Amino acid sequence: MPDGMDPVPVVAAFGDATMRIPLDELTTLRPVTDAVRSSRKYAQITASIGEVGLIEPLAIAIDQRTPGKYLVVDGHLRLEVLKELGEQDAVCLLSSDDEAYTFNKRTNRLAIIQEHKMILRAIELGASEDRIAAALHVKIDHIRRKRRLLDGISADAAAILEDKHVSINAFDVLRKMLPERQVEVAQAMAVMNKYTVSYAKTLLAGTPDDQLVVGRRRRARTSGVTDEQLSIMQRESASLDREFRVIEDSYGSDHLDLVLAKGYLGRVLANTKVHGYLERHHKDILTELKQLTEHQTATA
Repeated sequence: MPDGMDPVPVVAAFGDATMRIPLDELTTLRPVTDAVRSSRKYAQITASIGEVGLIEPLAIAIDQRTPGKYLVVDGHLRLEVLKELGEQDAVCLLSSDDEAYTFNKRTNRLAIIQEHKMILRAIELGASEDRIAAALHVKIDHIRRKRRLLDGISADAAAILEDKHVSINAFDVLRKMLPERQVEVAQAMAVMNKYTVSYAKTLLAGTPDDQLVVGRRRRARTSGVTDEQLSIMQRESASLDREFRVIEDSYGSDHLDLVLAKGYLGRVLANTKVHGYLERHHKDILTELKQLTEHQTATA
């Protein structure tokens, strides 16, 4: 930080303590459709809550337009399941950010690392692996593998992949690399938006021996790769790392600009007069603007 400048305070997104909120005081941002209720994901959440209770609190924000009410910014499906099970209230975390839609756009629950954390939390609360497996209708080996998901994985690499839908086998590939290389590979996967085991193996093949875990060098290579191909992969990997650094330098400010722009646009569309005018005279423009501000992906 340059001399003479005061530090910028970092505001926590959520409070430190959970609170119990009556379900009738919670409002969802979108309805849960019949198609979602019939999905495997919904059935797993229902079985999990019914067997071991609510593991992950609902994330909520104060509803500025309705005093005494809260908006659910993460946990729509969990809330619906709690209602079906006849629960009267739920454990919640209150967001300090009143832009609920902004938080919701950045949230992608039930990614594999989130599942890992929920399993660990259930075990901490006293649920056995057998009980969790029965609740989720999966084999116990599946639960054990997800429980050990981050063993040997760098904390920094895990943070990059936390909300990504990464192949579980890709973590086996990451364990063959040293922590610094794991971070580089995780960054490359995020930049390319590719989280498959095949892509992880490609990056592994382009990893120099001195960045591999001792005992896995050479043996960790993809079969059939010649020294010349390996050299090309390593150069491409180094080039990708440099490109990532360039993107990383501008990502923060670009993302902030995008969030602010979407926030402003959302407030404009929330104005009934503006919305009504656009709906009457410029429906095509209104449709495009809504697509920029709405996020349709259901979250648990």
